[in-house]
Amino acid sequence: GKGVKMRPFTYELPKTMLPIKGIPILEHIIVMLRSHDIREVYISVGYLSEKIKAHFGDGEKFGVDIKYIEEKGDLGTGGALKKALKKIGTEPFVMMWGDVLVDIDLGDFVDFHLEDSQLMSIALTSVADPSGYGAVKLHRDTMVEYKEKPSKSTSVSHLVSAGVHVVDPKIAKYFPKKTKFNLERDVIPQLIKDKKIKGYVFGGQWFDDGTPKIYELVVKKWKK
Repeated sequence: GKGVKMRPFTYELPKTMLPIKGIPILEHIIVMLRSHDIREVYISVGYLSEKIKAHFGDGEKFGVDIKYIEEKGDLGTGGALKKALKKIGTEPFVMMWGDVLVDIDLGDFVDFHLEDSQLMSIALTSVADPSGYGAVKLHRDTMVEYKEKPSKSTSVSHLVSAGVHVVDPKIAKYFPKKTKFNLERDVIPQLIKDKKIKGYVFGGQWFDDGTPKIYELVVKKWKK
């Protein structure tokens, strides 16, 4: 996306390239992936993609192999994943939003996902106000409800999606035929209905860098 909520910062830079401690958000993500021995990285790019490509290149200097998936227009979270699956292969993989900073043990998260035959696992964190996120209710570790940006209510869960997922490519059978769609509205509700999606609660730091106010907080408090 164009990072409209982060303007004026995002007139010149895509949101993923905004610096935290002198390093772009996306570089923090790639360093974290590399620290968990993930070497093959696909980046879905659109708005100001040349800024991302110029910084990361083929990934060699970061110890990873980077390939780019070009979005011609906004495909939504589901459309972007649908396009990516054509290149990723048949094994489960980690999928992250490019504007989150997270302290999570990816190895433990992947092991959690592989314990049974679910098609997606979502990392969950707790927030005081879930109205800006995807609020999740669990039964044990199985997701039973997902509300995207719910209205404030005492009945709304304070567990929210952290933007980190483990995905089985077989999820494609849940995709609609259209090119542009969202996982949150078009896919996840059906996964919940069929009990094919789990939630993984973790306790590390997490920031969704979605607004200038949050960005200011991240700059001050991010410790990784």
